[in-house]
Amino acid sequence: MRHLMVRIMSLVLFGVGALLAAPATTAHAAATVTNGGFESNGARTTSITGWTTYSPNGTGAAAYTESGGHSGSWRLTHWSSSAYNVNTYQYLSGLTNGNYTLTAWVRSGGGQNSVYIALTNCGGTDKKTYVPTMADGNWVRIVVSTTVSNNQCTINLVSDANAGNWANFDDVTFTSGYASLAIRGGDVSSLERGQELGGVYYNSSGTKQSALTVLGNAGMNYARLRVWVNPADGFDNETELLAMAKQVKAKGMGLLLDFHYSDTWADPGKQTIPAAWASLSLSALETQVYTYSKQVVADLVAQGTAPDMVQVGNEINAGMLWSYGSTSNWSQLAALLKSGINGVHAADSSARIMLHIANGAADSTAKAWYQNAVNYGVPFDVIGLSYYDYWHGPLDQLQTTLDDLAATFGKPVVVAETAYPWTMANGDAETNSVTSSNTTLDAGYPATPAGQAANFRDVQSVVQAVPNGLGWGAFYWEPTWTVVSGNGWDPANASSGDGWENQAMFDFSDKALAVVNEYAAR
Repeated sequence: MRHLMVRIMSLVLFGVGALLAAPATTAHAAATVTNGGFESNGARTTSITGWTTYSPNGTGAAAYTESGGHSGSWRLTHWSSSAYNVNTYQYLSGLTNGNYTLTAWVRSGGGQNSVYIALTNCGGTDKKTYVPTMADGNWVRIVVSTTVSNNQCTINLVSDANAGNWANFDDVTFTSGYASLAIRGGDVSSLERGQELGGVYYNSSGTKQSALTVLGNAGMNYARLRVWVNPADGFDNETELLAMAKQVKAKGMGLLLDFHYSDTWADPGKQTIPAAWASLSLSALETQVYTYSKQVVADLVAQGTAPDMVQVGNEINAGMLWSYGSTSNWSQLAALLKSGINGVHAADSSARIMLHIANGAADSTAKAWYQNAVNYGVPFDVIGLSYYDYWHGPLDQLQTTLDDLAATFGKPVVVAETAYPWTMANGDAETNSVTSSNTTLDAGYPATPAGQAANFRDVQSVVQAVPNGLGWGAFYWEPTWTVVSGNGWDPANASSGDGWENQAMFDFSDKALAVVNEYAAR
């Protein structure tokens, strides 16, 4: 009876209709999961060894084992032809107090009111991680961690679903250790110019606040800032970098400095040498990259805003500072990268170095690129990847890439850029980068505030699940780039718009969207 009362008092609602409270069952004193692969019964059944299904509305038959597991022959399925609400759970006692992580391979067709894995009744705050919608039908691994302080914990696999919604669970484990997400970041490079031109922001309650206050209060703890050498209108030059760095550090945030080594955008399709460096020889360019990198970092250090991490190059899939630094001549690219890295470390030896490429869903391509960097002796600390699933592919492909790179190189991985639209409407005269006519969205994430929030949430979940603590976090790209006249994408055209306002974290009235809440600590 004591166990029953403790559990009913401590299990809580995690969302509308998603009741976790369940009647007591016989506890097994173990720190591991019984029948985590759902193989023990060897047949389709609703009576699953080691597990109990609770349903507040009598729809428990919606939880059953069936063939087609992630690794073995069987899996747990939640499905019914009518609406259902089920919690398939397992209660552990006799645990040694400390940190634990629940890991599960999952997939879902989407449409549920909520579907997630959770840890409850562990002595602290109940924790959960949502199951991503996998439009391609592939499995993805997610985790949720907690601190056990009362020698017990309940594992929950929960679906609050509509008729026909389905979710699968398999290979469930409960192990010691805590899978945290150290970096919950945002690239706010356009913010300083927007503020100078009168841009304003409001929190979700409609109170006017600075953008960094809104995001910081929500949990953002790291900012990314780009710097261009001599942009046409001063947008993103070192002066603005220094001003923005002061604001970032005043909020207690980490700082990722993003060197583009160009006067304008550098990405996989363009890596243009700054005009002032265009006539330099390769050896002179190496010296210039060293001197420039050292100077910018030294100026940040001098004003008390030293960068915590530095990108030497931006989306350098095909190299940087073309044509000298093209990947068609890796020895020259490596020399330029080393020059930049040496310059950074001459000013701040403690700064971590990130090498950043695009397309986080292209595993073999990414692995070959980083292997070249290693082979040519380029020293780096962190692997950074851009990932936009409407361009690059679904989350399971991102997970494959992150897992493989972390395991192969033994280095932490970070999603350095990600974003998702909250609408397909346009807030200014500039055509958006992502529109209904030029982009096919992931079917699991509609272009709504809720879809945007779910996409960022699930990207972070995939990073969090990288084994051995090597998934450090993710940066949302340009959450504050709202419509402000003059704050456009083209430094040579003051009348240009930004093309990104439908993916910002603030709506067309400059009010914070639901996605900001996904910065909360995990």
